[in-house]
Amino acid sequence: MPSSKDGSMTTLQHSANFENIVDFAGHHIPRLGMGTMALAIEGRPDRDTAISTIHAALDAGVRYLDTAWSYYLPTAPGADGTGVASDFGYGEMLVRDALASWDGPRDEVLVATKTGYRRTISVAQNNTDSQHTETAHERQRLQAAGSQYGWMADSRPETMIRDAKESAMHLGVDTLDLLYSHGPDPAVPYEEQIGALKTLLDEGAIRYAGISRVDNAQIDVARAILGDRLIAVQNQFSPSHPDPEHTMEHCAELGIDFVCWSPLGGFLDPFDAHAYDPFREVAAARGVSYQRVVLAWELTRYDRLFTIPSARNPHEIEDSFAAIELRLTDEELTMLSSVA
Repeated sequence: MPSSKDGSMTTLQHSANFENIVDFAGHHIPRLGMGTMALAIEGRPDRDTAISTIHAALDAGVRYLDTAWSYYLPTAPGADGTGVASDFGYGEMLVRDALASWDGPRDEVLVATKTGYRRTISVAQNNTDSQHTETAHERQRLQAAGSQYGWMADSRPETMIRDAKESAMHLGVDTLDLLYSHGPDPAVPYEEQIGALKTLLDEGAIRYAGISRVDNAQIDVARAILGDRLIAVQNQFSPSHPDPEHTMEHCAELGIDFVCWSPLGGFLDPFDAHAYDPFREVAAARGVSYQRVVLAWELTRYDRLFTIPSARNPHEIEDSFAAIELRLTDEELTMLSSVA
């Protein structure tokens, strides 16, 4: 069990026997969902394969699909470095079309999306437009090493609200089930970003709100503004990224659900592959994939944790979802928790 900031044991109670189907955002769903970013950005499969992958997830039992306004592929540079795309809304419309063509119970599926980020594409800096250049430098940019594509925060309230309403149109719904702020924007006071979520809640444009890429202080700001309408924090968590700021523990203290993105390390940024060696040992003994063991272990960390692995084909998501039934022994948990 990890230690808290002061060196004492955390308040989290880890268990192999947590319920894996719980109530979340008005749905009774498994705690293992699916992230759809890999189906919509660089390296994505063709559309038919993507639809088949989402169908396979739903057929396996997935009832939480996670997407974002910014899940698209930039096709040309804009003046400020953000990507002008011919497929704005690609990821959200992919989810919409997959659900529309699925013959299962659509009302059981929770669809979450995110607002506040844009895609970027690397180009030579246009020094003739100093205003755009200055704006671009003020905004936070995230980019994987060696990639020409990246992300730029744009969490101005007017942008967040406009994009959220576009997301509803992309998804073909009147009201979004769950909307996350995609991440803090250093150019915008965090209180204003959360104020945008409050406006959307008050208008009835979204049912529930969440926040992502946040620290404990930002969780407290959002909680103070939104109260119990803030239901989830989506932060990175995996054996190679073990929540160094203890935000999961803080969520447990506040009774907020914790959704971990890149639960298998991620596929855009490098990560420490050796962190998964103990999971490979358990997997070899069990005759299953190490990814399945990782996801099963994550579900034992907190009874309100959701994990949302990505997949690019049906086999990957079917293997991942099988983790919902994998029960690790106390001995395996002790060994894995001592190194992760």
